[in-house]
Amino acid sequence: MKHSQFTLSRSNLLHNYIYFRSKLSLSTKMLVLVKANAYGHGDIECSRLLEEFGADYLGVAFPIEGIRLKKEGIKLPIIILTPGIDNFEEIIAHGLEPSIIDFESAYKMLETLLRLNISTYPIHMKLDTGMHRVGFDKNDINKLRELLLSNPNLMVKSLFSHLSAADEAKHDEFTCSQIALFKDMCADITSSLGYKPILHILNSAGTERFPDAQMDMVRVGVGMYGTSYVDESKLKPAGSLQAPVIHIKEITEGSVGYGRHGVIGDTGKVIATVPLGYADGVNRHLGRGSASFSLNGKLVPTIGNICMDTFMLDITGTEAKVGDVVTLFGESPKASDIARILKTISYEVYTSVSARVKRVVVP
Repeated sequence: MKHSQFTLSRSNLLHNYIYFRSKLSLSTKMLVLVKANAYGHGDIECSRLLEEFGADYLGVAFPIEGIRLKKEGIKLPIIILTPGIDNFEEIIAHGLEPSIIDFESAYKMLETLLRLNISTYPIHMKLDTGMHRVGFDKNDINKLRELLLSNPNLMVKSLFSHLSAADEAKHDEFTCSQIALFKDMCADITSSLGYKPILHILNSAGTERFPDAQMDMVRVGVGMYGTSYVDESKLKPAGSLQAPVIHIKEITEGSVGYGRHGVIGDTGKVIATVPLGYADGVNRHLGRGSASFSLNGKLVPTIGNICMDTFMLDITGTEAKVGDVVTLFGESPKASDIARILKTISYEVYTSVSARVKRVVVP
């Protein structure tokens, strides 16, 4: 390895895909979220693999993400979850499918279809069952039904909602109430539509914990990349952040790094420098020995502050040499291990890896 890289394992991604497929009936579709650069794993790389594996849908947050995938030749239908209200023309131009979250966005979509003289176009309507972020409330249903009946050019491809806390057993009663409310809202809407949209409410944790509510489709996000809120041993890390040792220095006195926080002591230390820093997503709170990374199968601690482009490891007592590979997260340590140190979630660890770190697909 010559440079730092985010390594995407095809076999591990496939393992996770098969695991989630095993939770579903043959008729249930799977939408995989590849927003935020596929949770840091490489949106184009992951999308191509997921298309090969047999995913039914892809989901992204913003139009720019979907346009990028379409320009790269991705054929799967792509839902835009956060389209805004002024982007419908470019969404349509690239064959993307917008989520409609309120009446304002519905009217904007209608205006765009009329202006472009488009007779029908697929949309996905978001219902709010308790997340209280975006979506139509239960009090909106009658007005929404009227809107859809009078505007058949809005073809409702799917109705969906989002579970707030499917990963936490203490909130299971609330989760079940969300599922029940969603079913009721969908029944009210579809009773007058004349056709049946795809219904979906389960996220990764929901797919693992509430498979009876899989309906017509599930949306798998962080689970596809190896994070489980049920049993992480069932999944494999799809990505590994790695970099080579570029310099080794034996130090007998002084200190290491900015602020002189890397204390050498009386016995001296052997220090390895690694070309990743906080500009690449290595959080500064991982410095000063608070985290250990894998080097030749052994966990070795950081020393001194994390720099913008590099960090240092205390490799005293190891047989390491320049060119040996350091794994910041992957099989060991896992992203969830790093997240615990930072008091955050693995999502943030994954998505913090910057674009200048090359994504590389391996078997």
